[in-house]
Amino acid sequence: VLLLYGQKKAKRPADEAHPFGYGRELYFWAFVVAILIFAIGAGVSIFEGWRHIREPEPLTSPTINYVVLAISFALEGSSWTIAVREFSKSKGGMGWWQAIHRSKDPAGFIVLFEDSAALAGLVIAGIGIWASHAFNDPRIDGAASIAIGLILALVAVLLARESKGLLIGERADPAVIATIRKIVAAHPAIVSVNHVRTIHTAPESIFAAISADFDDSVTMGDGETLIEAIESELRVAIPMLSSIYIRPEKRENATLAASASPGPAPAENTTQI
Repeated sequence: VLLLYGQKKAKRPADEAHPFGYGRELYFWAFVVAILIFAIGAGVSIFEGWRHIREPEPLTSPTINYVVLAISFALEGSSWTIAVREFSKSKGGMGWWQAIHRSKDPAGFIVLFEDSAALAGLVIAGIGIWASHAFNDPRIDGAASIAIGLILALVAVLLARESKGLLIGERADPAVIATIRKIVAAHPAIVSVNHVRTIHTAPESIFAAISADFDDSVTMGDGETLIEAIESELRVAIPMLSSIYIRPEKRENATLAASASPGPAPAENTTQI
């Protein structure tokens, strides 16, 4: 529900207070979901498990529990199958973890993580109920609840880490950056592309700041025309580019500015053509 709310809020158009739009609000709600999984899901499960170990309750017939688990497994399994199918389409030839790490849309991998954790939790719960009755020890069910809580905590930490990176701001895919460089460098009036800095303002929206060394023969009027032409080409080639900023800058000046800035510059920014 929170993700759906975040997706709706993220679609609001840009305004004076938010000139780049509200796309990154989705990343905020994804982070909130991760925190809630950790605080509520994992916390309650571990607490209840510990309570059952400390104060074991008499065993009752497990039939109803098995029926509930079977129905839940069928529902979660169908949801998980759909999530896997959808994410498989988007990941292409990348591995699963690589695709999750490079994904800019948290909605897809959060559903996948949640459903996977839910299925694992249902299996552990079933084993816990069976073992409790098989060994006549209700504390085993409590231990299973703690194990489920630990799984939820692990999933929450992974989701929080991925959501945090998106919330802070992640660059575009390296292939997108390479395409930008190629298009800009293809113009004869461009001596070199000093750097291409990008950031996702939404899953399908990218802001690009480009520093390029223009040939000395290019006049101000010609430069404006050239920049407009480059921007048009970039938007056609990469529709996700919502904002483009091209700065004419001498190559040596860009190199000096990069070396003078605090902290290590991104590797892409120091690459020259």
